Amino acid sequence: MTTDKSEAQNKEEEKETPEDPVVTYILNAVADGGEISPNHIAQKIAADRAKENAPKDIWRKYMTAVRQQAIHLARNGRLEIVRKGEVADPNDFKGLYKLRLPRK
Repeated sequence: MTTDKSEAQNKEEEKETPEDPVVTYILNAVADGGEISPNHIAQKIAADRAKENAPKDIWRKYMTAVRQQAIHLARNGRLEIVRKGEVADPNDFKGLYKLRLPRK
């Protein structure tokens, strides 16, 4: 007996699963069509979530999550990672980068 799910069932389950809050921050940040630095997204997350007595650089705590979710979104074609003005391979990039919506 096999319990393989159909592709349609898998897609339906993905729609029901709420997105990670970091994904929401990223997509909201790039919604205007411009490019944005990931540290600005991390700073926005920290401003919304950090306690008043948190250190000023608490936003750095969110940088790894922003990068991981940006890579995930880029692999799925929902986002582009831009490095030195060119779209970077989400599986192999280093250094400073920006995020934007895919351009047609």
